Amino acid sequence: MAITAAQVKELRERTGLGMMDCKKALEEASGDMELAIEELRKKSALKAAKKAGRTTADGLLGLKVSDDGKKGALVEVNIETDFAAKNEKFVAFVAEVLAAVYEGGETDVEKLLEAGLGAKRETLVQEIGENITVRRAAYLAADEGRISAYLHGDNRKGALVHVTVDDDELGRDVAMHVTAINPLVVTSDQVPADVLAKEREIYVSQAADSGKPAEIVEKMVEGRVRKYLAEVSLVDQPFVKDANVKVGKLLEQAGGTCRAFVRFEVGEGIEVEASDFAAEVAAQVKGSS
Repeated sequence: MAITAAQVKELRERTGLGMMDCKKALEEASGDMELAIEELRKKSALKAAKKAGRTTADGLLGLKVSDDGKKGALVEVNIETDFAAKNEKFVAFVAEVLAAVYEGGETDVEKLLEAGLGAKRETLVQEIGENITVRRAAYLAADEGRISAYLHGDNRKGALVHVTVDDDELGRDVAMHVTAINPLVVTSDQVPADVLAKEREIYVSQAADSGKPAEIVEKMVEGRVRKYLAEVSLVDQPFVKDANVKVGKLLEQAGGTCRAFVRFEVGEGIEVEASDFAAEVAAQVKGSS
């Protein structure tokens, strides 16, 4: 049967897929709209799966804090290229992921996808043509003080903090510091034992090569350990806006402390395989000759 332009238009609006895919699906379904949608969903899932192996090191963060500062959410959604990260439908998907975390407090990515975001992700992968991953999510709630936040202008770095005083300006300053300096923990006693052991092992090896007496080596190691702990602990770091005061002192002067923080940066820790485009083209030409 003949497929009309109106049918193709309707299917495109209902699925967000390309015109030729929609026309072909309608032809194969003999004009049955619901059957065409069902088949397109199956094919879209398969195409999305083929794209799943592509590295998604670009993307955006989504961040939201309630007006009363009692809860906040932060999410990272990745895509392959900076250009695609500006796509308005991708931006809308990031907002949808954020809303799900903010409203329900769920941070398990698999559960978020199972709750309906997975199907939307697959449709968007098909439409944009790039792999998309919901990488991680965080949720903080405050029983004392407030949650504050800072998001860098390009939406690629940001942080949530829980401070025990209801002072959003102070909280935002601390969140800005966390975003810029990237501390590992709030206080030095929170540094994981295995991380500290590895650092100590490195310092022991370095000090041993100095040829100094054992007691001097031991003092050198302990000094470096103390310096490391101060460098990675939020409260011991010089405040980013005033290096003459430490963050812990800044909080103390306001009568508060920091209970927790979460910092995300788009793509951090993701290894991106470098590619030589000219070599790739040359290899394809050689293979086809």
